[in-house]
Amino acid sequence: MAENPAEKAYLCAVMTNEEIIALIKREVVPAIGCTEPGAVALCTAYAAEALGERPERIDVRLSANILKNAMGVGIPGTGMTGLPIAVALGALIGRSAYGLEVMKDVCPEAVAQAKMYLAEERISIDLTGESDEILYIDVACRAGEKSSRAVIAREHTKLVFLCGPCAKGFDIRDQLGKEEEVAGEKGLTLRRVYDFATTAPLEELEFIDESRRLNEAAAEEALRGNYGHELGKTLSRPLGKGIMGDSIFSHIISATSCACDARMAGAMIPVMSNSGSGNQGIAATLPVVVFARENHNTEEELTRALVLSHLTAIYIKQSLGRLSCLCGCVVASTGSSCGMTYLMGGGYEQVSYSVKNMIANLAGMVCDGAKPSCALKVSSGVSTAVLSAMLAVQNHSVGNVEGLIEDDVDRCIHNLTRLGSVGMQETDKIILDIMTHKKNRVDG
Repeated sequence: MAENPAEKAYLCAVMTNEEIIALIKREVVPAIGCTEPGAVALCTAYAAEALGERPERIDVRLSANILKNAMGVGIPGTGMTGLPIAVALGALIGRSAYGLEVMKDVCPEAVAQAKMYLAEERISIDLTGESDEILYIDVACRAGEKSSRAVIAREHTKLVFLCGPCAKGFDIRDQLGKEEEVAGEKGLTLRRVYDFATTAPLEELEFIDESRRLNEAAAEEALRGNYGHELGKTLSRPLGKGIMGDSIFSHIISATSCACDARMAGAMIPVMSNSGSGNQGIAATLPVVVFARENHNTEEELTRALVLSHLTAIYIKQSLGRLSCLCGCVVASTGSSCGMTYLMGGGYEQVSYSVKNMIANLAGMVCDGAKPSCALKVSSGVSTAVLSAMLAVQNHSVGNVEGLIEDDVDRCIHNLTRLGSVGMQETDKIILDIMTHKKNRVDG
């Protein structure tokens, strides 16, 4: 039988501690706003900087998943949604050196300029037919006789092509496949993830605590304003407490939903992302933080639980891919379930049970774009994470005769990622078709 690409990481040699730390630091980074429009703004900033002057025309070509995830999300500091304003700001005030915080210099004056730029109809956005990459952003700028172009592919910040009068041009697009082959030589297993998180020297792991600081601040910001559908705020009000109770469980859902509410509505706050997604970073962080605080775990236990959570999410994303039809909260909440299981006193076996319980419950949750209602999906994910952890520490696990579950937990994970990366491809196309035609009906 032909090798399943989704199992490549499972079949290969394990990573060293140094390689794992480098991987986490590469995948767990600050981001302002949704990472898809952020990546488009970043690519636009690269192209505008390469042009060396204000573009008179910007042509943007995107892969379908980028377009899907950027259509309905709030753009920080603008009060607006969607890609056009993100592109305009990327060109006018964006700085590529900021990475996924490319729009942190947004101010009312910049927004006014960007709105005027949009009114002049200088921007076109369309699907690309040039690449099969799921994450692909191609931005071309023109001013008079000058032109420039930037391409980001595979990862939200991975610049693979650049040309223009004010840039040293390069082109590494042909290396994308080769890099995948090299990366596939070493990978992770859940056992390796657990052993690293629980035994690596603490001083080598403390960098992960920044995710706690940033994502807690995002949750607190949501309580100071009215963001999105206000799910987190609603849960913290008397109505929410009267229905959901005033418990660790409700506090976990509220805090996580709050951060997502603020981020998806375009609050000018950084969050710590995971694998290119701010919501994944939030869902991998805040359930663990809230549980540790209310369960009176030690600071060391919290740090190790955060590493376990984030690294589990990264491991799953290795074979799932950056963008897919499978909602990212499934991945990140699986990580947080592992972290909470550890904080409850569970060992590796119980952590593996929590993964199986999560997969058995949430495997079918689809991604229909980034938007304020993502807070609802995040709340579903983290509530399931708590339930899965509670069952796991009592040694209850979904059995190998049930659905996607096998005795080998790594096989379970790759069954999930195979479903998301291969099995849901047609579903992804239908979702995009529905979203784009719905938008056309609204606009037209």
